[in-house]
Amino acid sequence: MARFQRSTVPRLLYTLYSIKAAPSSSPSPTASLLLGNFEVRHFSTGSAARAKDDKEPWWKESMERLRNIGISAHIDSGKTTLTERVLYYTGRIHEIHEVRGKDGVGAKMDSMDLEREKGITIQSAATYCTWKDYQINIIDTPGHVDFTIEVERALRVLDGAILVLCSVGGVQSQSITVDRQMRRYEVPRLAFINKLDRMGADPWKVLNQARSKLRHHAAAVQVPIGLEENFKGLIDLVQQKAYYFHGSSGEKVVTEEVPADMEAIVAEKRRELIEMVSEVDDKLAEAFLNDEPISPADLEEAVRRATIARKFVPVFMGSAFKNKGVQPLLDGVLSFLPCPIEVSNYALDQTKNEEKVMLPGTPDGPLVALAFKLEEGRFGQLTYLRVYEGVVRKGDFIVNINTGKKIKVPRLVRMHSNEMEDIQEAHAGQIVAVFGVDCASGDTFTNGSVKYTMTSMNVPEPVMSLAVQPVSKDAGGQFSKALNRFQREDPTFRVGLDAESGQTIISGMGELHLDIYVERIRREYKVDATVGKPRVNFRETVTQRAEFDYLHKKQSGGQGQYGRVCGYVEPLTPGSPIKFEFENMIVGQAIPSNFIPAIEKGFREAANSGSLIGHPVENIRIVITDGASHAVDSSELAFKLAAIYAFRQCYSAARPVILEPIMLVELKVPTEFQGTVAGDINKRKGVIVGNDQDGDDSIITANVPLNNMFGYSTALRSMTQGKGEFTMEYKEHLPVSQDVQMQLVNNYKANKEAE
Repeated sequence: MARFQRSTVPRLLYTLYSIKAAPSSSPSPTASLLLGNFEVRHFSTGSAARAKDDKEPWWKESMERLRNIGISAHIDSGKTTLTERVLYYTGRIHEIHEVRGKDGVGAKMDSMDLEREKGITIQSAATYCTWKDYQINIIDTPGHVDFTIEVERALRVLDGAILVLCSVGGVQSQSITVDRQMRRYEVPRLAFINKLDRMGADPWKVLNQARSKLRHHAAAVQVPIGLEENFKGLIDLVQQKAYYFHGSSGEKVVTEEVPADMEAIVAEKRRELIEMVSEVDDKLAEAFLNDEPISPADLEEAVRRATIARKFVPVFMGSAFKNKGVQPLLDGVLSFLPCPIEVSNYALDQTKNEEKVMLPGTPDGPLVALAFKLEEGRFGQLTYLRVYEGVVRKGDFIVNINTGKKIKVPRLVRMHSNEMEDIQEAHAGQIVAVFGVDCASGDTFTNGSVKYTMTSMNVPEPVMSLAVQPVSKDAGGQFSKALNRFQREDPTFRVGLDAESGQTIISGMGELHLDIYVERIRREYKVDATVGKPRVNFRETVTQRAEFDYLHKKQSGGQGQYGRVCGYVEPLTPGSPIKFEFENMIVGQAIPSNFIPAIEKGFREAANSGSLIGHPVENIRIVITDGASHAVDSSELAFKLAAIYAFRQCYSAARPVILEPIMLVELKVPTEFQGTVAGDINKRKGVIVGNDQDGDDSIITANVPLNNMFGYSTALRSMTQGKGEFTMEYKEHLPVSQDVQMQLVNNYKANKEAE
């Protein structure tokens, strides 16, 4: 998903930079700025113009008036509802539709039929809007952990983010995951405590949870006037003004003085805000310690500095559903979140051994853009680009650094959910989409003058697999077309072929993730597919060192095969970032060096399926110490086969074990059912690692093997009379117990014999 924005800021101030050329000279356009429906050209006529431009480059104001933000949160915290209100108040849409609206329209950002039916966001959607002469690009991201890659890639290219928290639910499991992703990509953020109109709303409890659970250095910049059904408006602690929201959709913001009965709490909360910011901002600390009066402008600047430095998180409040507090939040985005030139972005220079290069992020430099999301559109592949430096124009030739291919940009568009608007050019800091460009997610494009690549995104490993096949034989073409498309779009969705059963195996982040893809194959490609039992992605590993010495010799007329490999297999050190290591420690030429790659290939192939249950072998180091070759009969094939058989020969001596994916499960259940639920977790071989009280609910955190979590949602509902809820995410692979290992191995053998 991407955020898209106007290629320029619609302000006639740009014309101040225009220098009219004399009729005789032929001006060269250096920038074309779109203002509404007409175009203003900015001309440069040589040194005189340049001298003036040196003071204030033509792009400076446009960059300062640009914000790239994402909206992320736990499931059902109100991200899409908030985005819908933002689009309404900024004039991008003219009526509000609810996420699960009775009118059947659904929210603007949930453009997929499935999203509207289920009332969840599946794909992140990008849009752009204008607020107080600033351009804001917004990405609305999914809250479900199964679609975590959508959040990852949005945050990878964003300059700032809004973390939405529910005033009743507080900081939930997915809020923690999203916050961790924001930290990973060093994204400055605002927090927005939503749903203050709900029963049991307590923003101060949520603020304390943000400090304790998320370790946020946070303070409120607003105080609500009333809560639950009495929620009327907000008091801004920076400006010390009260805001009320009138009109059928809260579009009229009325500013008044702080109510007399709230002056005490406002003074207390403002002092708390100043104290928190002073701890991380020296300039404000000096004024605070000297007891100087702190003006709203000084406080605003200090909050901005601390937020951009990621040392402070300002907390806003409101109720998106009830249309209260959205406009001040938009003001907060402009006031406190960075513009593209205030964020440090780094590229890796491929010509200098991947040396880190800081990108100034200006439109003057060479083009550097990152393809962070792909989507199959009606007109072919749509590639979302974040432009980090330089300018990309329609018709330009750009180079894909990862493949070395030179491509022409046939069409450049800005996105508004699933609608698009053609543009002629886009400069640094913008998010646009191009058509007809063949690339993969994470590729870097330049204009050819530099060989930079942007650092890639973190892609989590899939944890669950399903066997899937089309019902009718004729649908095979459409079926494989669908799988290829989804694989290109979503790096966490993998497709493989089970060599033994010949079945197509799809892997993903969870039951919901795979269900959605099977449903999309049915709807978008009209292919009915049958789904086999979910399969857990087990792994195998070795626990001790084992020697191997294998001679592969075959003589059957003509050239024979001869290859001998000696060495040992051992486990890698725990926590090693690589899963497979191969080392050649042969002294001399016992095996000619041109055969070594074939030996490594053989071992890698053998490690693809261990002999316990046929799953890949991980965390393994293979060292070859000796071997023998034949002047005539040795070949790459002979050594590759020798390696495969050598691995199988020594594997059982290395005491292999099976690793299973362990999930971090967070449950929220009424306290009366706590005992039953905890007992059930123990029965599923789970380990309870935390138990907190939250009002009448118990929050249980446990590590449970994924293999024991199938159908858990149904079991939890029946244990808690439908009141319990849970979320789970992948944590790590750990060895299974001895009895489970025996059972898995016996099942595997029985299945092989049955075939």
